Amino acid sequence: MGLEENLKSMNINEEENKNPNPNTKDEEDGELEEGEIAGEEDDTTSSSLKKGVVEQPHPLEHSWTFWFDNASAKSKQAPWGSSMRAIYTFSTIEQFWSLYNNIHHPSKLAVGADFHCFKDKIEPKWEDPVCANGGKWTVVFQKGKSDTSWLYTLLALIGEQFEYGDEICGAVVNVRGKQDRIALWTKNAANETAQMSIGKQWKELLDYNDTIGFIFHDDAKTHNRSAKNRYTV
Repeated sequence: MGLEENLKSMNINEEENKNPNPNTKDEEDGELEEGEIAGEEDDTTSSSLKKGVVEQPHPLEHSWTFWFDNASAKSKQAPWGSSMRAIYTFSTIEQFWSLYNNIHHPSKLAVGADFHCFKDKIEPKWEDPVCANGGKWTVVFQKGKSDTSWLYTLLALIGEQFEYGDEICGAVVNVRGKQDRIALWTKNAANETAQMSIGKQWKELLDYNDTIGFIFHDDAKTHNRSAKNRYTV
């Protein structure tokens, strides 16, 4: 199944989650069986079917955690990441949509906010052992224009759409005064084959036309904002 078909499937699950028990029986069609009363319904069967729909979640390959860094809680004196908090960990498609449909999207977040979605047990910090030798791809959007790309990125992550999915740590959307940025964090920056594959797939997924770059975390630590891209697609 291709990338587009997988994303469509996950969007179908969103609709199912909004209305998990649709009434598909058309009582006007078909003839009554002998002894059947019009409008009569097998309560046991109906209850069983409804119960079956509700209690059959669609598990994800990995559990994922949403993290939020509150802009109002930041200060120049506080160490980076000290205001970051884990919000919720989810492990099924239904849990994801329940969360996504009830949280602010990037365009509604305050300037300075960072919203992360990382594999469970991986913290969105350079210091995390899984992230330490990694890097990130970054795409840039006009202020308030990143909502759709953020959703598509999340669906690609939790739907395991990347060929080198094991290399993925997570993603973050940074809301700033003049622009929004979405970054995709990976584990092994030196693995050029994997990083180039991830960058190309992500850019195609977002239908993003501009060049995107990959920065090593080590370079970012040393050179801060002057760190240069090691890979581009």
